[in-house]
Formats: sequence, structure tokens, C-alpha cells
Amino acid sequence: MSKKKVIVIGAGFAGLSAATSLSQQGFDVTIFEKNKELGGRARKLELNGFTFDMGPSWYWMPDVFENYFSQFNTTVAEQYDLIRLDPSYSVFFSKEDIMRVPANLNEFYALFEKYEPGSSIELKKFLADAEYKYNVSMSDFVHKPSLSIFEFVDLRILNAALKMDLFKSISKYIHKHFKSPQLIQLLEFPVLFLGAKPNETPALYSMMNYADIVLGTWYPMGGMFKIVEAMVNVAKQQGVCIKNDEIVERINIDNGIAKSIISNGITYEADIIIGAADYHHVEQKLLEPQYRNYSESYWKSRKMAPSSLLYYLGIDKTLKGMEHHNLFFDTSFDLHAEEIYDRPQWPSQPLFYAKCTSKTDRTVAPEGKENLVLLIPIAVNIEDTEEIREKYFNIVMDRMEHLTGQSIKEHVIVKKSYAINDFKNDYNSFGGNAYGLANILKQTAILKPSLKNKKVRNLYYAGQLTVPGPGVPPSIISGQIVAKEIVKKFGI
Repeated sequence: MSKKKVIVIGAGFAGLSAATSLSQQGFDVTIFEKNKELGGRARKLELNGFTFDMGPSWYWMPDVFENYFSQFNTTVAEQYDLIRLDPSYSVFFSKEDIMRVPANLNEFYALFEKYEPGSSIELKKFLADAEYKYNVSMSDFVHKPSLSIFEFVDLRILNAALKMDLFKSISKYIHKHFKSPQLIQLLEFPVLFLGAKPNETPALYSMMNYADIVLGTWYPMGGMFKIVEAMVNVAKQQGVCIKNDEIVERINIDNGIAKSIISNGITYEADIIIGAADYHHVEQKLLEPQYRNYSESYWKSRKMAPSSLLYYLGIDKTLKGMEHHNLFFDTSFDLHAEEIYDRPQWPSQPLFYAKCTSKTDRTVAPEGKENLVLLIPIAVNIEDTEEIREKYFNIVMDRMEHLTGQSIKEHVIVKKSYAINDFKNDYNSFGGNAYGLANILKQTAILKPSLKNKKVRNLYYAGQLTVPGPGVPPSIISGQIVAKEIVKKFGI
């Protein structure tokens, strides 16, 4: 009997995860990737001897990666060299107030005591609760397909849900424990990248503080693209066929069954199709209206996580006073969040993030030089021009030079910017978003776009716009969830 053919659209983390999991289960799987490079947003950029990770920068939740590779009888250690960063990152509140966040937990408690005497006691309670949320989420919630409310109608799960603080905001939750503005910002910062203001994000997401503080911030030597390379290698070992430079133009449906795709003008037949590219694009551009789960008005009503303005810079000297990860929080967190979510516009006083992986990894920049990536979270679907990009480059460079006490701009010898227009062009990203849907209660679990097409029996979706949500670990899990659902329904 011939194997069932699966076509996966998109070779990001979700697409690679789904494809490899299904190939292992005996399916004949082919991935069609729009770009020449694999990895989706996690592509690699090489310019004049400098190497940059174009997208994801933070390696959190290491257990997810270990669990993924163990599925294929290998380990992270066999695939790439992973190190824990210490300090995990730096936070610049002002020129005089620079927080170096230690990896050691006892040193972390001491750091809290420095900013707020007595706060380490509250921190231990906070982290114990965050650990509970993390463990319950990972065991009982994150891996569910969220196709029905009845998945959660289990006494143990319902009891756990009551302790998960779904209906309390993380802002109120953090303020209940801590008073120091710096400590509050430190604990709220992951939320900005989860895609909502702290007062709209469920306190459930304090589990990300556990991931940050206890599980740690890690780095694969050579860059985040090493994860992509490892996943591609494992995929090929499992028999996955990967076709890049393939622009999928249409999904052909006949009597409620997806029969084939058209890519670069050629028709490819399939028994099952997974849209692991941008969900909105797959639905609105590749399907006829009668086969879509959602209308355009539905998508326009979604609350999106931010987009980003990025600069990839090569610096011709060594930078002082900076770590691998650096957060510049010398302006108002609340104002920047408001200008992303409430009044979408270019930020008047942007917070920003700077990544200098050459501090850890000398292979990514020439000797005596540094690679530097700057990122400003911005609203989706706002105007994106070269003039605006240059304006914000000067703004953040001036601030960074002031806060670190050194000249940087005149030492830039490589420069490339990347923003909304590029996200749309390269990834067909809805609104030019960088992080998917905002993680608010109204867009959680069964309230996210469904991973299953409700009108086409063999069409599925994976990635950051469906369950479980944005980020590298959730995207990997998304692919695994979809694969399990397909095996259940179409298993060989």
C-alpha cells in the first residue's frame, strides 16, 4: 500500500516539526518553502564576514527542544553546542542604573534585595507559583489541539485552571508582590513580546518568568539558525523532502477535500495539506472564500502582537559594557505599549533591545569586531519607509551611545534594516506582524484560530497564529500537535 502524501506549506519551526513527526509515522511528506533559505523567521543573514540571526534571539524553555529531538532518538547536545548565558541579559534603566541579570538563582534573589529589601521572600513565592503554572501548562494545556471545550472538561484540569490566574492580569499580579519600578519592569518585559499590554495579559503568563529566571537563557553556538539546521537534518533523516524557492499559489479543493496545490505553476497532489505558513495568507490567498474558516473582517478584529523594526549592524570595534542580550528601558514602558496596542503609531520614545552575540560567539564577527542587532517593537500595519527607518536608527543609536558611554554609530561598517514591508514580502505576514496573535484571554486555546479547517476534511494549520501561540517552543509544539491529530485521523 502506498504511503499517504502530505504537503506542508512553510519550512519554519512549525512546518519542520509537523513534517518530521509525520514522516516518522510513515507518511510521505514534502515541504514547500517560499524562500531560498529555510527556517522561516529564523533565517540567517551573512554580510561581509558578519553573521546575524534574522529573527528569534531568545532560547528559553530548553525542555521543549530536548523533548523534540528525543522523539527522533537524538539530543540537543548531539545537534548543537548549547550554553547558558551568565549574565542572562542586561537592563539599562539609566546611565547610572544598569541591571546585570545573573543566571544563579541565589544571586538573583540578592539582586531583588538590592532594589527592594525583603523582595526576595516575595520572589520565592512568585517563582513557586510560576513553576506550578509552567508545569501544569506544559503537561495539561499546551499540547491540546483546542478543537473543543470538552478537551478541558476534566476535574483535574478544571481544578488546575482555577489556580492558573486566567482572569487576573499579570500587571496586577506583579504589582501585588513588588513595588520597585525596576523589578516590575524586569518581570513585565516578556509580556511586551507576548503581544499585549501587561494589564490585558493573563497572570498565567508569569510562567514565562519561571522560564526566564529558573530555566534560564541559553544560546546555541553559531546562532539560533543552528536549531533550524538541526531540525532540517533530522527531517531529511526521517525522509522528508524539502523544496525551497516554491511559491504556493493555490490549494485545490474538490467536494470538501484538498486534492492538490499549485506551486510555481505546477500541480502537486496530496492526501493531506498543512498550512504552516502565515495562517491568514493561506486562508485568504490560497483558498476560495467558501472554504475559509474565517472572514477578512474576523482577521481585522484580531489583536496582533507587535511587529519589529530591526537593524543588522557590523561594528568595527569592540563594544564596552554590553552583554549578549541588552534591554534599554530608559523610557516609559506604558507609553510604548500604548503606542503599539491602543493608538497604533510609531513610538515617540521607544524601548529597544540590542543583541550582541559576538560577546559569546567569536564565529559570528571578524576578529576585533562585533555583530549587533537592534530591535524596536512597533505596531502592525503602520507606514514603513526608509526615511522612518533612518530616523529611528539615529534615535536608538544616540540613546545607546549615551547609556553605554561610547561612540558606536561612526563605527558601523555593515548595515541592513528590516521592518513591516519585509515581514509582508518575505513571510506573507498578516499586518507585517513579527510575533503572531496577542496572548490575551479572548485569543487563548479554543479562542485562537483553529488548527483544523472546518470545511475541508484534510486541511490543517500550524504556526504562531494558531495553538498554542507565538514563540519558537510553541511553534515546534504546534507542529507536533497537528501531526498527532493527522495520525489519529489518517494514521497508517
